[in-house]
Amino acid sequence: MLPDILPGWASLAPFLLATLALNLTPGADMTYTIARSAAQGRVAGYASAMGIGLGCFVHTVAAAAGLAALLQAHPAAFQAVKWIGAAYLLYLAFKLLLAKPTTGGADLPARGHARVFWEATLVNVLNPKVAIFMLAFLPQFVDPTRGPVWAQMLVLGSLLNVGGIAINSTVASLVGLGAQRIQRSTRLQRAMNLVSGTLLGGLAVRLALIER
Repeated sequence: MLPDILPGWASLAPFLLATLALNLTPGADMTYTIARSAAQGRVAGYASAMGIGLGCFVHTVAAAAGLAALLQAHPAAFQAVKWIGAAYLLYLAFKLLLAKPTTGGADLPARGHARVFWEATLVNVLNPKVAIFMLAFLPQFVDPTRGPVWAQMLVLGSLLNVGGIAINSTVASLVGLGAQRIQRSTRLQRAMNLVSGTLLGGLAVRLALIER
């Protein structure tokens, strides 16, 4: 028997199937993880996946608290967050494009991984489309008869995020293994940074073009 904080199986089963499909579908989060893993190694990919997960949880809390509805109701707020997020992605893209290759490989020190984690968190938090998605997606699977709606949304959002972290971490492992082998060459490192920086720049353009 499911605890009251979860919706019944009639809602939970389709939710789990939907989250699996969503997390397996390549999107901005997976592209960001691939770019980081390719340019900076497997652990940087893990840090990105965890940071994206934290950012998604922030959006889950916002949706549960009704804050996401403000972005949907006020176009100016939506546009402001969107442009700040796009500018930040461009900043990260230029950092990768201008990064100097090293002969020791692409893996970062612990401090660098912490920075990648917080950068991924901020990138996700500054994407208003995620907030609107959480607001539209999670309530479809909430059962008001089983307890507080906000609590169910937090649990459902957490399940969605755990699945996303697991899948993005798997992607980071696969990409990181390939990157580790070729990053012994400074020429290939430059090429990898170019590809990864271009991917992040593309995400910035994509974010700038989204509408509510």
